[in-house]
Amino acid sequence: MSEIKKLIERLCPDGVEYKKLGDIADITIGEFVHKNKQNPNGKYPVYNGGSSFTGYYDNYNRTGNKIVVSARGAYAGFVNKVYGCYWAGNSSYSIDIISPEVSWHFVYYYLKLKQTFMISKQQKGGGVPAISKKQMQDFEIPVPPIEVQSKIVEILDNFTELEAELEAELEARRKQYEYYRNQLLTFDKVGGVRFDVKWMKLGEVAKCYSGATPKTSVASYWEDGTIPWMNSGEVNLGRVYKTENKITQLGYDSCSTKMVPAHTVVIALAGQGKTRGTVAITEIDLCTNQSLCAVEVDNNKIDSYYLWHYLRGQYQTLRKISSGDGTRGGLNQNMIRNFEIPVPPLEKQRGLANILDRFEALTTDLQSGLPAEIEARRKQYEYYREKLLTFKRKEF
Repeated sequence: MSEIKKLIERLCPDGVEYKKLGDIADITIGEFVHKNKQNPNGKYPVYNGGSSFTGYYDNYNRTGNKIVVSARGAYAGFVNKVYGCYWAGNSSYSIDIISPEVSWHFVYYYLKLKQTFMISKQQKGGGVPAISKKQMQDFEIPVPPIEVQSKIVEILDNFTELEAELEAELEARRKQYEYYRNQLLTFDKVGGVRFDVKWMKLGEVAKCYSGATPKTSVASYWEDGTIPWMNSGEVNLGRVYKTENKITQLGYDSCSTKMVPAHTVVIALAGQGKTRGTVAITEIDLCTNQSLCAVEVDNNKIDSYYLWHYLRGQYQTLRKISSGDGTRGGLNQNMIRNFEIPVPPLEKQRGLANILDRFEALTTDLQSGLPAEIEARRKQYEYYREKLLTFKRKEF
């Protein structure tokens, strides 16, 4: 930082000139390509208004080293950079820097910094959120000397490369956890018993019950609530330490929800997309909605963390036994009660759970695991990006 500061003071003591993006770049909208014509094995990614590419295509209409900004839709204003050839869809702008005085990497980092601002400038009204081409052309970019730009890009690249390495390590740890979970929790099923493992229905070793939702139209059921109430989406947290919503005692008494003790496994019976069949474990006492099934174990027979790890590996199986087709299917309490699980001796269960807990903590622990390290680096990057890309405007 001190090196950059000295460089700026030496090369631009009176401030930095700001130029319109349209004066330093060609800004073009892409061309529509139907999903039916896209090919999952295609060579070129398709950017069409999302936070990432949306598919692959056999052709390209833009060469690499471009900045892509979503033009319309939920992600309007979202900024990406593309190094290789790609297909630009009709919901994305491609920004090609044409000025020799400007680094496209530098412009990318500046636009990324201002991404939230651009999103706030969406033309909403009653239609689809959008960023107009004129808005893009009129957007002002600071243009310090290229030497300053290059140094800033070098520093920010180092941050992003480190974060990418940590993300790759996190993904490797996730796969390692899944591998050992599958190895440790795969048991032969011959006549119901083998290696001191009994196969039992969940209903034989646990109570299975669902919750309910107090009327959302009754304010007294929700305002200033103190009882944690878990919704279906929160099952994706894996370990539930807190809930987004809390209900009052009046709300609790108004419906058939039930208190679920801490260290209870919860299974999503329904939910949008991939939620159904997802499994969490509660770390606090809470109640749930009707689309979640609590599996409260008999602690003399089942270790709840062993059960949680085991059922996490049964995601696809749980979805297959769901009623209906595709994402419209649903689990029910009878299916959960009749679901068979391997039951080794209790001490064996606890040993397996402890091993998997250590692996799992590396991938999810927000205090000491890799996610905590990634979040710390991300905040550091955002801090320095803000500092490095804030310039005094030169007055003429």
